[in-house]
Amino acid sequence: MVKDLSVELCELQLKNPVVPASGTFGFGLELADEMDLNVLGGISLKGSTREARYGNPTPRIAEASCGMLNAVGLQNPGIDVLVNEKVPALRKIYSGAIIANISGFSVEEYRECCAKADACPGIDIIEVNISCPNVHGGGLAFGTSAQAAAQVTATVREVCHNKPVFIKLSPNVTDIVEIARACEDAGADGLTLVNTFLGMRIDIARRKPVLANTTGGFSGAAIFPIALRMVYQVAHACHIPVMGCGGVTSARDVVEMMMAGATAVQVGAENLRNPFACPEIIGQLPSVMEELHIDSLKEIIGTV
Repeated sequence: MVKDLSVELCELQLKNPVVPASGTFGFGLELADEMDLNVLGGISLKGSTREARYGNPTPRIAEASCGMLNAVGLQNPGIDVLVNEKVPALRKIYSGAIIANISGFSVEEYRECCAKADACPGIDIIEVNISCPNVHGGGLAFGTSAQAAAQVTATVREVCHNKPVFIKLSPNVTDIVEIARACEDAGADGLTLVNTFLGMRIDIARRKPVLANTTGGFSGAAIFPIALRMVYQVAHACHIPVMGCGGVTSARDVVEMMMAGATAVQVGAENLRNPFACPEIIGQLPSVMEELHIDSLKEIIGTV
């Protein structure tokens, strides 16, 4: 029997739930000559800010057991290059969901960038990364405060009239459900979770942190059980769709995320280890579904 891998995300039809996560797949264009991008359910593009950013000093990548640390620092060419060059070029060769990941260091920056993304015809979903430090709020990330998260969400909602708005949540909080509900109440159409955990490694020979930034975002297979727990909690507490993310490395992980309540599933660090991870996972899904007597992935969303 042919298996139905399709899902519906805010009225968008995705041929399957697998989406490369922002920051792990560039703008999609970099891999267009190596794989058929159109097998992917969607692509979350490299995070964009108002101005071009060169990112943090090196070294900014470090290995860790069952994962990796990164402190890239949102290196990107800026929002204008995204909407005027990157998205139009990708849309010429890719028919799936294009997700613009937007970052900012002030509410005003989020507003400006999201307005430009909303006006770009090739973009299907706006994903707002609220793990950035609030330069006007003492440096704490917007996503660590329910009030700040709601403020960003409401501001973005005011200027986004054409695209669904997903808020990407930080896991570095005491109560992620509180943050998620605040975003839902402020007008979010959906939620992506989780972003990376704050981590650190030390070079014991040099007696210095491995990363020039001292700390970085920890991702990879090691975080999957924690990410899964958070997806489960949020999906059952909120009434808007969730894209699950964090440590996904296999088709079985995708099924777990969906059973926990995710409608779509993003694959992050595994793309850096294996650039063909997403097509391979999509290829493995039908056999896993057959083994588990699943005919359609839509039927398993939130079944646990």
